[in-house]
Amino acid sequence: MAEELARQLDLGPMPLGRPMETVDERLVRASVNTMFEIASSVENWPAHLSHYRYVRFRQRRSDGGGLVEMSAARPFQIIDASMVPLRFNWPTWWLSEMSVNKSDPSIRFRHVAGITKGMDVEWSFTPAAGRGRGRGGTHVRILHVWDGPRIPIVGVWAAMHVIGPVFVHGIASRTLAGLARVAERQSQSQG
Repeated sequence: MAEELARQLDLGPMPLGRPMETVDERLVRASVNTMFEIASSVENWPAHLSHYRYVRFRQRRSDGGGLVEMSAARPFQIIDASMVPLRFNWPTWWLSEMSVNKSDPSIRFRHVAGITKGMDVEWSFTPAAGRGRGRGGTHVRILHVWDGPRIPIVGVWAAMHVIGPVFVHGIASRTLAGLARVAERQSQSQG
């Protein structure tokens, strides 16, 4: 059961200049408020996203963040010689501090346990102007930065060439696409 803490968590600005940086972004045809509320309600992600195994708060903060445990699967598909697809899901797990900024819509995570310990993540939400009725929306950007695992010689290389592009991008792009579909359906049903 999650312990409720009154004090907000301040993870500060995103650190820049780290060796691994992945960016996932898209235009979502929903308001900033709708997309931000769906994205910041991380405990609901498994209901919307088939690749998420679970999300559990260990501690909750007054801003909606806290200490959150997450597990997702990175799906892979391999084609064998007979051209029959072989699929499998690689399980991942991490523990993050999470802060939610409602006044300047953003969500920050700092991974504090798991192979990605030390990774910083920021979800940002910017109104996107558009032409004509219903053409606006929200530009959502997910930035992951990391120095890599503390494995001599290969840690940074693994982060830049395997963990970032294959696992982080693979999970984050699916997460953003899935939550965007939820926000767009919700906006259409309200419109």
